[in-house]
Amino acid sequence: MHEEFYQLSQTSADMLNETKNNGGRIIAIGTTSIRTLETIGQEYDGQFKAASGWTSIFISPGYQFKAVDAFLTNFHLPKSTLIMLVSAFLGREFVLRSYHHAVEEKYRFFSFGDAMFVKKR
Repeated sequence: MHEEFYQLSQTSADMLNETKNNGGRIIAIGTTSIRTLETIGQEYDGQFKAASGWTSIFISPGYQFKAVDAFLTNFHLPKSTLIMLVSAFLGREFVLRSYHHAVEEKYRFFSFGDAMFVKKR
């Protein structure tokens, strides 16, 4: 898995903590945001703090999410590391069924393809 640079400001960390503390959901937009928030969440036991650095977190089935409650992402290619991230959140079988539907309906894949909103069931 490649490394990605991240930066989370104190203002953003405060808003995320306030949202979580008030029972709101943390919704990430894109896999880079997921990796950023989970890297910080793992380091600070689910809390958000201002931080920057490089993440090499590899999220695959069995991973326990600490920070993100839902996310928006595109349809990633099968057998990619990013489809593993989605599978870690939703479960492999559900993702396989969803992707079968996407292929049947001719959804577009890659960065400029169709998107999906993913939340815990």
